[in-house]
Amino acid sequence: MTPLIIPDCKHFTGYKPCFPLTLCYESCIQAEPMGVKILIINLDAMGAVLQTTAMLPAVKRTYPQSHITWITEKNAFRLLENNPYLDAVYTWEPESWLILQNMEFDVVYSTDKTKRSAAFAKTLRAKETLGFGMNDDGKIIPLNKEAEYSYMLGLNDAMKFRENTLFGTQILQESLRLEFKRDDYVLTLCESEREFCRSYKSEIGIRETDKVIGFNTGCSYLYPNKKMTIDQHLDIIAKLSGRDGVRLLLLGGPEDTERNAEIARRAGSTVVSTPTTEGVRRGICYENICDVVITGDSFGMHAAIGLKKFVIAWFGLSCWSEIDLYDRGIKLVPEGLACAPCWKKQCPFNLECVHMIDTARIAEEARRAVGR
Repeated sequence: MTPLIIPDCKHFTGYKPCFPLTLCYESCIQAEPMGVKILIINLDAMGAVLQTTAMLPAVKRTYPQSHITWITEKNAFRLLENNPYLDAVYTWEPESWLILQNMEFDVVYSTDKTKRSAAFAKTLRAKETLGFGMNDDGKIIPLNKEAEYSYMLGLNDAMKFRENTLFGTQILQESLRLEFKRDDYVLTLCESEREFCRSYKSEIGIRETDKVIGFNTGCSYLYPNKKMTIDQHLDIIAKLSGRDGVRLLLLGGPEDTERNAEIARRAGSTVVSTPTTEGVRRGICYENICDVVITGDSFGMHAAIGLKKFVIAWFGLSCWSEIDLYDRGIKLVPEGLACAPCWKKQCPFNLECVHMIDTARIAEEARRAVGR
């Protein structure tokens, strides 16, 4: 009997061969060595997960021959589909913990400043763990000197809200000892998704020559004040409607269903309200139809950045300096408003940062963008 050899190959599972009638341990048809074994722990919100994908090109430059695994929340899992940099993706659940805790990694990137991520990182077998961990008192700590700047941003409001000028992507990558080169997000549609986009455009009568402006109308329940009022959306729609060759779409997720229905009811035939309950990948497809996306700082904004759309993003409670639009958009910030940014879930000042949004400027910037 031929001695058993476990191949050093990314594709070998120990369960069955990649190709029928092939003996992996004798002659692999498409062997690809594991190389450096890397795990990324990223259990943050969906928008932050997309933002974190910008680190992948830097990881691959640092370790060209490598096997990259990512663990994320179930609701973010599908954002990583078709990602050419990833070899394995796990969802945050006990089965995944068991598997990953029994593997050995060369490098673990612990990207979140949360106790669960920090605690999980501490349980792993790794030659090196970078980013954020936990001490014996249960406190979140930076694991390497490079992560101290990001760590201090979370503790010093003046530093985070007023002094910092670095993009969040740069802060994270430098925290993990990666060379920052302003790499873009990695969000990839498969061919069937692209075909769906083409089919849907035809279904609703969008011509190849038309320009499409999308309104990402809502935000997550966690920070409910990252959205304009319905009347503000209607004002912008009125300013943009009636232009030949320009179509207007409403975008959003399940939490935006009633809101979008009300906007569509009041705006009439000037807008198309895309479905909101068909899942995150389908929602990304509807956003992909657009040339320009008007949005607050939300998952929809990050999806638009990942899809390389022209983004008109307004900000209030969140830190606009940390968002990189990659020279494909503009940021509208509440200039002169002392309380912004604040990262508060409830506003004691009657949402002044929302009410001061310049809807006329948004409409003008959208017209300018589609005219380019």
